[in-house]
Amino acid sequence: MSRIVLTEELQAEYARLFSTCDIRPERAAEADALADALLADWGRYHAVAGRLKLPWFAVAVLHYADTGRDFNVHLHNGDPLGERTRHLPDGRPREGEPPFAWEDSAVDALRLRHVDQWDDWSIAGTLFLLEGHGGWGYRLHHPEVLSPYLWNYSTHYSQGKYVTDDTWSETALARQCGAAVLLRRLAERGAIEFAGGGERAPRPLLRYDRGEPSPTVAALQRFLNTLPGVFVKVDGTAGPRTSEAFHKLCGRYLLDDPRETGGN
Repeated sequence: MSRIVLTEELQAEYARLFSTCDIRPERAAEADALADALLADWGRYHAVAGRLKLPWFAVAVLHYADTGRDFNVHLHNGDPLGERTRHLPDGRPREGEPPFAWEDSAVDALRLRHVDQWDDWSIAGTLFLLEGHGGWGYRLHHPEVLSPYLWNYSTHYSQGKYVTDDTWSETALARQCGAAVLLRRLAERGAIEFAGGGERAPRPLLRYDRGEPSPTVAALQRFLNTLPGVFVKVDGTAGPRTSEAFHKLCGRYLLDDPRETGGN
């Protein structure tokens, strides 16, 4: 059992990371090509997802992350489909005879991992499942480095990785595109939608709040300063001046600004 639980705090973290996931410019073309490839194989992923009642994108990103989109090997561990798996988990699938169809083997692999029993396909729920599958070692032992299994190719990750299951390197670089980055690219294209997952709605990204500075508010302030006659300090704090500039742009104040509801 994992020691990690999907708390409200962790849900908010996943939502924040996904909303601020910027793909590195030098990796953008490769991420686009990978997204194109996943979409081209949508039918195969959908066939597996339909049998397990999963979203197709979960099957797709796991297939890429674990086997590099190779349809000639078992999703369990990369062994050839021409025989049952020889490495752990060995002897899979139990039913049927080789050579196995990739779809049948993938169904067996995802059932073996209990992915078919997961029912929270919100952004947070999906990323929680994927991070757990990639391994909790980063979060538990190197929290200063976000898991490259999720975030490689984005500005959320730069370096540091496990070079073996038990060996950590501060300077090693992950090579494969992160699963969350692929999902972000697919979402940007409107190719996927996440479920609500029954979780509490996340805190709005933009609201009137003179408390702790926010990078999202700072990004808004930088944009507002590009408008004619708008001059706001870029401090990440959504106070009166930022709300007034937002009003000039949208005709309304930020959420929770007393002036929006006629308060004092």
